Amino acid sequence: MTTHRQPRELAASSTPLRVDPRAFQPFLRLARLLEGVQPGRSFLPDGSPVNLAVGDPQRAAPPLVAQTIAQFPDDWSRYPPFRGPARYREATFSWLRRRFSLPEGFLDPDRHLLPIPGSREGLFFASLAAVTLGAEEGRDKVLIPAPGYHVYVGGAIAAGAEPVSVPVLRENRFLPDFSALDPAILDQAAIAFLCSPSNPEGAVAEKADWMHCIDLARRHGFVLAADECYTDVYAGDPPTGVLEAAAETGSLDRVLSFHSLSKRSNAAGLRCGFIAGEEGMVDAIDAYFRYGGAGVPVPILQAGAALWEDEAHVVETRRFYQGLFEIAERKIGNRFGWRRPAGGFFLWLDVGDGEEAAKKLWAEAGIRTLPGGYMCPLPLEGGNPGAPYLRVAMIYEPEITEPALERLVEVLG
Repeated sequence: MTTHRQPRELAASSTPLRVDPRAFQPFLRLARLLEGVQPGRSFLPDGSPVNLAVGDPQRAAPPLVAQTIAQFPDDWSRYPPFRGPARYREATFSWLRRRFSLPEGFLDPDRHLLPIPGSREGLFFASLAAVTLGAEEGRDKVLIPAPGYHVYVGGAIAAGAEPVSVPVLRENRFLPDFSALDPAILDQAAIAFLCSPSNPEGAVAEKADWMHCIDLARRHGFVLAADECYTDVYAGDPPTGVLEAAAETGSLDRVLSFHSLSKRSNAAGLRCGFIAGEEGMVDAIDAYFRYGGAGVPVPILQAGAALWEDEAHVVETRRFYQGLFEIAERKIGNRFGWRRPAGGFFLWLDVGDGEEAAKKLWAEAGIRTLPGGYMCPLPLEGGNPGAPYLRVAMIYEPEITEPALERLVEVLG
């Protein structure tokens, strides 16, 4: 991934298997932090709080969602097929080939694709599948970026595996450096998660990064799970995807890519996405869904297909988010270690103490934000790399975003 090594005082660490997931779920922790603290009057006319803690798109989904769903009223009474209708597989397959310039014959829509309800559920079940398949080889570790999406560690613990937190640091371009881990840990890993563009930092993996991680996964025998749900929310050039790198090797071995319409199409409530990758892993995740998950309803998959087939609304979505970052650049200036992220829609602000900053913003300005340390749920040797940071979701229209950032600067200085 990078030539930088992890600082000795902030090395990767693992945790015992007996962990109460309620203890580290970030939004449960945030609720406990703010419990009993009265929110200050916000800048809104009615003084109500503003929630910038959750990455919950506020723009309306494209009209074609409702229009398409209405065309399939009879399919609500049927159990959905887990592999979905042919149209959805073809729509996602065609989007992948267009978006990542994949060569003819590299993907088979019937063997390498699986519809999933968003990316969260797929990521969770991927841990269960990878740990189960790796059990005979003694693979009982899951590598997770810290900070990172809480589902990674939740899936690891549900699978009875040992999460290994890999610190994500500014000096490593905000990407996890799996190669800095002890080779013995890599040999015991069942799966490693890498998000690009990353949540929360908005960092983007380049093709060389993906190639390095794929090589590492194949040499040590673990699955590389690429969480790419923000891949169409970017500034500048489109981020390279893991499948682009895998195509150069001519193989999908040990590679999974996760995609969702939640951010790309402002359709988080649709619960629609897909997995693409190694056939055996796709089959294993499919099997787990048949036990404890649910297939995505056909009317939703039909609407999803229409969204994957349309690019015009995505261009407008990117324009919207980049407009918000222009506001942020003006309002924040050189404060809080400001950097304009390459992708995603979060600010990752160095405020010294994210927990104290979140509490202060809530009490004085009625603005809800997420302490960065809460995205590092497990202890690391030498401290929590997310502790100095605050994650701020840039999701509202400019008339809300601009005064919110003004108040943030005013309160935090």
